[in-house]
Amino acid sequence: QVQLVESGGGLAQPGGSLRLSCAASGSIFSVTRMGWFRQAPGKQRELVAVVPSGGSTNYADSVKGRFTISRDNAKNTVYLQMNNLKPEDTAVYYCNAWVRSTNLGASYNYWGQGTQVTVSS
Repeated sequence: QVQLVESGGGLAQPGGSLRLSCAASGSIFSVTRMGWFRQAPGKQRELVAVVPSGGSTNYADSVKGRFTISRDNAKNTVYLQMNNLKPEDTAVYYCNAWVRSTNLGASYNYWGQGTQVTVSS
């Protein structure tokens, strides 16, 4: 079994910053793609940013230039640095990862429990 544990959410003022972290633990052979999604009240869950194990990152247009995703492969951890936050960034942010538990096994998709980010003055 694999667990994704998020931390770092909270309240920020417009223009402020927050940093989210998500650590994967459990039966892990390798972690391929890791990323962040968010869901605002009354809206569908949407991609924020993803980072593969190798290759370039991908961002939603709404966060480009403000958010930065990074990962520490040794720690199976992904980060989301959020700068110049806007009220429309308010949402529950979910960590997502594709994990292979054995060398020859398939990759499975896992979600974190979500962390609330609120941007308000």
